[in-house]
Amino acid sequence: MDLRICVVGDELTAGAGDSKALGWAGRVAARTPDRPHTYVLAVPGETTTELSNRWESETTRRFHGAPEGSARLVIGLGRHDVRAGLSVARSRLNLANMLDTAQARHLPVFVVGPPPGLEADNERIGELSRAFADVAHRRRVPFVDTFTPLVTHEQWHADLATTGDDLPGQAGYGLMAWLVLHTEWHAWLGVDAPA
Repeated sequence: MDLRICVVGDELTAGAGDSKALGWAGRVAARTPDRPHTYVLAVPGETTTELSNRWESETTRRFHGAPEGSARLVIGLGRHDVRAGLSVARSRLNLANMLDTAQARHLPVFVVGPPPGLEADNERIGELSRAFADVAHRRRVPFVDTFTPLVTHEQWHADLATTGDDLPGQAGYGLMAWLVLHTEWHAWLGVDAPA
């Protein structure tokens, strides 16, 4: 099948800070059998409110003319809701609206949660990640928890310290990609995982 995957999110989705310019999305696409057409549609600094206002118009253009059943949506959630002061309830509602709209369009969705960042923000990022997971699970949408496995991961924190701007580098994006690839990714796409 001619799969088309749109990945929407903030600068973490685009791989900002990665010297190889792949990010987690590029690494996941490179390790996916049959190399689906992957379109990364990222806006730096974006909150879920802003994302919820743009994802549909941007992905519709990329899905136009795709064979029936071949379109897929990946939502990469970042940390900007915390920094912008959005309430957890508002963030939950934004994600719920995106998932409900996608499901009404019969568009399969896969959600990647926000990874840990600066120590001062991590308590609130963890709360946000758990809220996003709950929204996704209630709708039976695959959700990748990147926060819990990385919040105490030494290599993740070393990578953040190296870049100096709260963004991961090659190692950090590699860790995120591994988590995505090992959380229902291949089953969601309907392809066999590589041996």
